[in-house]
Amino acid sequence: MGNWWHWNPAEGTARGGFAVIGVGRFGTAVCSELIKAGADVLAIDSSQKAVDALRQVDPAIQARVVDCTDEEALREAGVLDVETVVVAMSEPIAASITATLIAKDSEGSRVKQVIARATNDLHMKMLQRVGADRVVFPSKMQGHRLGMELVRPNLLERLRLDDKNFIEEIRVPSSFVGRSLRDLNLRKNFNVNVLAAGPDNHLTVNPPASHVLASGELLVVMGSSEALAGLPGS
Repeated sequence: MGNWWHWNPAEGTARGGFAVIGVGRFGTAVCSELIKAGADVLAIDSSQKAVDALRQVDPAIQARVVDCTDEEALREAGVLDVETVVVAMSEPIAASITATLIAKDSEGSRVKQVIARATNDLHMKMLQRVGADRVVFPSKMQGHRLGMELVRPNLLERLRLDDKNFIEEIRVPSSFVGRSLRDLNLRKNFNVNVLAAGPDNHLTVNPPASHVLASGELLVVMGSSEALAGLPGS
């Protein structure tokens, strides 16, 4: 592998950190979205070819060839020191189940959340049995969506307007609670426009500047992908 690759488990853990096991189309899509958001990502695959392909997408990504069924290899790579692990490969099924079990059950593991990919209902049940916190049946597009959800947990829905601009429905971030739209001035401070705000099923379209945001309410905003990514998390 040479010395181009370096992973500091303590640093990754301190800032949350993500590990993606399996970098096919879905895993690569998850990695791309996480990296775009500035997250710490460790990519793992048993195939040198897959790792090389990922590095062509982003030469700076931290990636390594590791047997995901080997507990000590995953531990040494730093996988057990991150907060969230995405088991992105679907086959072989035994490997995805083993990787999930290792991440959740290994002694000293700091992993708080494992999101695993399944191919069918039986696979899903087996992943849940060994501790997967969430199971997905993904496509490449959903890989991008999952990556976005991981770094932006308050995002509920996103509507694409064109290549640059989107409308998003989010839960009101905690730092916005109790503040009026006038006080927040989202257009000036975040370069996004507020389209609606309020409780579920009772949104106020084009709310007045005096509207005060409450915990648990929805906020519908419009702006560029970069501007929307700058909104605080929930």
